[in-house]
Amino acid sequence: MDWGTVVVDSVVWTAKAFAITALVFVAVIAALVRFTRWGRQWWRIATSFFDPRNGAGGLVLAAIVLLLTVFAVRMSVLFSYWYNDFYTAIQNLDESAFWRFMRIFAVLATIHVVRALVDYLLAQTLDIRWRTHLNERLVDDWLESGSFYKDRFVSSPVDNPDQRIQVDITNFVTTTRVLSMGAVTAVLSIVSFTGILWDLSGPITILGTEIPRAMVFLVIVYVLVTTAVAFWIGRPLIMLNFLNEKLGATYRYALVRVREYGESIAFYRGEGVERGGLLARFAAVIRNWWRIVFRTLKFNGFNLAVNQTAVIFPFLVQGPRLFAGQVTLGDVMQTSNAFGQVHDSLSFFRESYDDFAAFRATTIRLNGLLDTTHQAAELPSVSVRAQEDRLELTDLSVETPAGDPLVTDLSLGVDAGEALLVRGASGSGKTTLLRTIAGLWPYARGEVDRPTGDGLFLSQHPYLPLGTLRDAVTYPRAADHDDAALRTALETVALGHLAERLDTDWARTLSPGEQQRLGFARILLSSPAIVFLDEATAAIDEGLEHALYRTMREALPDAVIVSVGHRSTLDAFHDRVLELRGEGRWVVSDLEKSR
Repeated sequence: MDWGTVVVDSVVWTAKAFAITALVFVAVIAALVRFTRWGRQWWRIATSFFDPRNGAGGLVLAAIVLLLTVFAVRMSVLFSYWYNDFYTAIQNLDESAFWRFMRIFAVLATIHVVRALVDYLLAQTLDIRWRTHLNERLVDDWLESGSFYKDRFVSSPVDNPDQRIQVDITNFVTTTRVLSMGAVTAVLSIVSFTGILWDLSGPITILGTEIPRAMVFLVIVYVLVTTAVAFWIGRPLIMLNFLNEKLGATYRYALVRVREYGESIAFYRGEGVERGGLLARFAAVIRNWWRIVFRTLKFNGFNLAVNQTAVIFPFLVQGPRLFAGQVTLGDVMQTSNAFGQVHDSLSFFRESYDDFAAFRATTIRLNGLLDTTHQAAELPSVSVRAQEDRLELTDLSVETPAGDPLVTDLSLGVDAGEALLVRGASGSGKTTLLRTIAGLWPYARGEVDRPTGDGLFLSQHPYLPLGTLRDAVTYPRAADHDDAALRTALETVALGHLAERLDTDWARTLSPGEQQRLGFARILLSSPAIVFLDEATAAIDEGLEHALYRTMREALPDAVIVSVGHRSTLDAFHDRVLELRGEGRWVVSDLEKSR
């Protein structure tokens, strides 16, 4: 090594190696995408981040991280030559050379530390930006396709989409970078250090046959054989890691359900049942984890034995040559370093198999989420069009997923300012009809025209978002009302005792009746063009129900109201009733109103 020209030589080497590596890197990705299933799955997830149409930031960051990885290999080569010269200086008792190489080491170590820190910062920047992009993409697809609701209708719905978005994206991004850059480092190190090992390696006689440069051939054969064995041992880890993610996510979901339905469980005194269910799910997690432990024990035990055996190889081969005066101590140490680098690089694919197994499972899970999202987006739905001031249903037919008719050829219109009451026996399709009008039910055909403007849906169990009472009462729109308007709305629906607690998390402690009254406050604040109420007053006494409906009709004189309910007290606030009689039959009749 000519240390006088090392800077120029290193710049040229790094530039050439980076150009070649980048081309090979792209070619390998193209080949994996073309010829392997998991390559196509990876590309389906990853491609949007590196698409130049979405900005060049992802490509630039990846290129810089690749450049730093190439430069790290160059630094390893320089350290290898430094060890040779440094130990040779010690063997020769050359004090001036000793201090010279100490100064060189200080420079190399400084560059190495700076490179490592910059590499870490840029690698994390790449990970964070990639995670952010994937999170936004998958969340947008999940919500905009309606998959968060419609996935129940697809042929193969996925489990725990929340876990796939929150955990699997992180694992996918981090493992992609670590494995890809590790593979680049391994291949470059093999190329770089094989040349060094070739120059330092001597012959070995085996069974009377002399093998020149035996060190190189020994390390290659040794690693190839042990890698094949390791792959055979580690192959079951792919499915075991997939099951680990699935079972763990199922257990977490069960825990969340206990928290969300805590009051109901407490009323039922269902702690024992819930405990049994939770422990059963946890037991499944542990059983699978023990399988992973025993398989990993075999895998890691084999790898450790292989690595420890490889440590003594260079000394066994070069030791006799050192004592014979054929090589220096520096040559022996550089041989050990080069052999270790080649062995470790060739072993990278063997030792990373368990990481690849987990990565493969993550890729499968994310692809499953994309498949479900795509299927949900492709589900049919009734054509819902905007009409100025009228709800118009034309030849609307609604069926169950099994194909049984709920409503057949329904045609009716509800003008602005009118209210329609939907009645029928349990299971006759009342709520499903509302889902169809909202465009959520795929097993329907016909046409729906709805008033132009916002619509609001109130169910028997109103949805309360995470956050404060202010967030709950203004959902789903941003809190664009002043406090006075919010207080007035709450007082109107008999929730005045909460008017001063807008910024507290009261929403999660409201009774069912209070939650339904909160829904009516949303109506008063948002003034929608059409309102759907599905048993929205079932938890409210008749007197308060009467007051709420009267207030709503007075506050929204031009709105279209569609209610599902059984109480006869609702008749006074509706103009017509649609009675669903089962097997697709229906009847529409006028109502006598006396408010």
